Formats: sequence, C-alpha cells, structure tokens
Amino acid sequence: MTTPSTTTEMSAAAVAEAAAQARAAADKLAHTTLAERFAAVKAISAYVLEHKEDIADAVCRETRKTRTDALVSEVMGVLDNFEWLLHRAPKILADQKVPTPIALLGKKSRIYHQPLGVVLVISPWNYPLHIGITSIVAAFVCGNAVLFKPSEVTPLQGLFERIFAAAPLLAQSVFVCYGGGETAQRLIDTQPAKIFFTGSARTGKRILAQAAEKLIPVDLELGGKDAAIVFDSADLDRAVAGVMWGALTNAGQSCSSLERIYVQAGVYDEFVRRLSAAVNGLVLNYGDSGDADIGGITAAFQMNIIRRHVADARAKGATQHTGGDVLAASEHIFQPTVLTNLHENMLLMQEETFGPLLPVLKFDTEEEAVALANHSEFGLAASVWGGDKAQLERVTRRLVCGAVSVNNAMITEGNPNLPFGGTKASGHGRQKGAEGLLGYTRSKAVLYDGNSGKIEANWYPYTQKKYHLFANLIDTLFGKSGIARLLGLIKTGTALEGEAKKPRG
Repeated sequence: MTTPSTTTEMSAAAVAEAAAQARAAADKLAHTTLAERFAAVKAISAYVLEHKEDIADAVCRETRKTRTDALVSEVMGVLDNFEWLLHRAPKILADQKVPTPIALLGKKSRIYHQPLGVVLVISPWNYPLHIGITSIVAAFVCGNAVLFKPSEVTPLQGLFERIFAAAPLLAQSVFVCYGGGETAQRLIDTQPAKIFFTGSARTGKRILAQAAEKLIPVDLELGGKDAAIVFDSADLDRAVAGVMWGALTNAGQSCSSLERIYVQAGVYDEFVRRLSAAVNGLVLNYGDSGDADIGGITAAFQMNIIRRHVADARAKGATQHTGGDVLAASEHIFQPTVLTNLHENMLLMQEETFGPLLPVLKFDTEEEAVALANHSEFGLAASVWGGDKAQLERVTRRLVCGAVSVNNAMITEGNPNLPFGGTKASGHGRQKGAEGLLGYTRSKAVLYDGNSGKIEANWYPYTQKKYHLFANLIDTLFGKSGIARLLGLIKTGTALEGEAKKPRG
C-alpha cells in the first residue's frame, strides 16, 4: 500500500507507481472468485466489530464528532453495509438471463456484470470512514482494484491500512494515496476506469472537467440544500424531534442535512416554539463518552461559512431564536441556531451551509410547499411530514430530488437496499443498493447461437424476394396479435429460412 505523509502531495512518480501496482492488482483480482472476495469482507467486518471503540476514537479525534455520531454513522453504518453486500451481492452480480425476441427464436441472451479494472475513489471529510470504506469494498467485491484518496482534512492515516491488513487480498487490491487537490489531479491523469467522488459541487465540477478530457466516467455525490416540509396534519412532537435531528446530526455536516424547513401556517408558530425549546436542551461537546448530542465543526473553513451565513441573515432581518455563534467553551462548536423571518436573498437560503442551522419558513398550501422545496439548484434529498397519506404520496412524487424520507429524516440512507444520490447540482450516479453496486461494473451483452450450418435470413445476399418477406415479417410482428401473429410468423419465417439457403441469381 502507498502511504505518503498527509502533509504533502504525492509526487507524479509515486502516483504513477501506485497506478501501475493497481493495474497489476486488478489483473490478478479478475481471476478471483466472489467467494474469495467475500472472505476478505468477512475478515475486515470482524476486525471493525472487534475494534469499534478504537475506530470511533480515531474518527472522533479527526472530525470532532460526538462519540455516538461516530459509533452509529461510521462504525454501525459500515458493518450494516458489509452485511448487505454479503447477502445481496451474489444475486445482483450474477450472470443475468434475459428474454430473446421471437424473431431470434432458438438463441439465448445473457448479461454479464464484469469489473471495470482500476477505479479511483475520492472521499470527503464529513464521513471519512463510512463513505470511503463502503465505496472501496463495493468496488472490490465487484472485482476492481482501487486507488483511494481520503480527504486531506480527515485522512485517518493508517486506519484504512490497519483494517485492510485483516484481509490480505483486499490489502493487495487497495492503494491509499494521501494528499490534496494536486494528488487528485495526478490520480485522474493515470486514467482510472471510473471515478467516484463525494464532496463539494465546486470540486466536483473540476474533477468532471478533467475527466471529460480523458473520457473517464464519473459518479458525483455533491452538496445539498435539503428541504423538510411539515404539514398541519403532522404529529408535532415527532416532527420537531425528527427535523431537529435531521438538521443537526453530525453538527449539520451531512450532504443530506435538512437546511430549509418549511412549516404550514396552522402549526408554524407552535413548531418554532417547540423546536427552539428542544434545541436549547441539547448537550454540546466532543471528546465525550457518548453523552453529547452535538459535536464540533471539523474544518476551520466550514466554520467561516456557517458564521458568514448567520451574520448575513441577521443583517438582512432574520430573527434568531437560539444559538448564533461559537460556544464560549470551545472555538470548534457552533451553537445550533433556529432562524425565522427569512427570504430568498439570504446566503443561507441559496448556498449549502453544512452546519447546525435550522432556518424555518412558513407556507400555506401544498402547491406552495412543493414549489419552495424545488426552488433550489440542488436536489439531493427531502423530508415530508404529515398524516394525510395521499398528500404525502403526491408530494413525494413531485419533489425533484434523489431521496425522500416520509415522517422521518435521512432514513433512506439507513437502508442499504436503497440507492443514494441526487440530481441537478447535487450530482449524478448512485451509491448503495443494486443500482449503486452495478455502478462498479460494466455490463456485457452476450447472445448465444448454435454451431450449425444455418445461414441467417438477414445475411447476404439481399434480394427483392427477401425484401418483401421482411416487409411481411414487420407487418406480422408489429401489426398483428394472437393466433394470427403466430401463424404469420411461422409462414414468413419459414419462407425467409428457405430464401437464406439460396445463392443469388
């Protein structure tokens, strides 16, 4: 494994060497069985389970998460994903039989799902273990070698290597490449078969532009400005608790954090009152033993964005109900902040905040709520709350985003069977689920025919008689049904087979 210092960029020579080793590893991995790769997944799953406290320690040190956030979202989420792969991947990756049309009678059709080769995974700093390792292991299970660049903000240097050491086949197939943007650019220049990037829209555009020059496909999971819609019919206690968690988990540093909260007029005032009271009761701390609710902001530049958004909103007339600044006892914790009296020209309504802000806005009708929620350049996820099932179904279908949690928040990410990804500026492509797993493969269409002396009717020579028979075949295939179609196909097909045997002349 390649493990340069996290404080420096990898040299061009070091990146080239890692890529060469990855290509050699991919060639070897192509000859392994799914069972052999599964044995590696089982080994690292056992390691993560046994060392969960040490892993949580490492994650907390670099991210300033609360210990519960680290244990549940990083460790438990990883183990859940491994378990899903072991149970579901065999069926998803198996050779697939597909129907063959009657015009190709006697032939058999298959789809093979084969590895891409070497893939590049670039992971973010907000969930450095979970997003990194689930992407790596999904790629590996599909038979790919992996070039992996963790975020330079939270590199977790040595942790991935210790986990992978529990499974030699996996350790030999993954190459951890530490560094920043320059290292990422050099890795893309090695022309991996595909790139999987999770991070900001700004960086995603740069990666896409560089990859486009080399025709490298890219899956992008970018930012969000996710909306929650709370109708009058919602159970307020549940909605307040769920929306608060959805906005504040991991101190709001989640791509699918709730960053716009739309509440129907009939319950708006009471919702704001209850939400503010609940937020004021939260415990703020990190380096805890499992008894804190909200942890710290991981990156200094992210803290600057959060403070800028709050200052801008205040200056433009927003009402602040809670928080509003860093915690006096810690320069790394921003107090959860409930804001109202908001309008569209405020930065926190336009840009991704990625912090513990709860902007609450009022709406009157279902139509207005859908329009407000969809009025964003992003389209990652959403959350809808209410007691009218028909209304919830209508709204869920009309929201332009990749995932919707109904009477819950961010819960789609808790089901490994569901794909995760967005639309618009939130990116394209999917992680997780069958769709996400197949994204690490290329499909190969195969059609089997017999080794006979038969000459196909559509082969040369072309004759006028053949032409008229094909015209009859088209009329029969697409213009008739039932017994008339069957009899017509037999008659025309037999005539075409007879013509195929005749030489021109």
